[in-house]
Amino acid sequence: MRKTLAIALMLAASLGLAACDKKSEDKAQDASKHAEQAQQDMNKAQDKVNDAAKENAEAAKDQAEANKAAAQEQAPATAPATAPKTN
Repeated sequence: MRKTLAIALMLAASLGLAACDKKSEDKAQDASKHAEQAQQDMNKAQDKVNDAAKENAEAAKDQAEANKAAAQEQAPATAPATAPKTN
């Protein structure tokens, strides 16, 4: 009786575990969905990196123009040299 009960419990437990497990096809579909989502997130991140690079390039260009303008303002103004008049 104990042996039969033990075998019946083991059979019930194994069938219960087998019924709850996902099939490999379901797991493969889930994996492909997650991979697709990850790819989309990577594309969004790459777009943000590209936008940041463009903004950095524009900032560097503006900084160079500002430095050039500041250098021109600091340069001494040279007046045209005039010779003294002799009478």
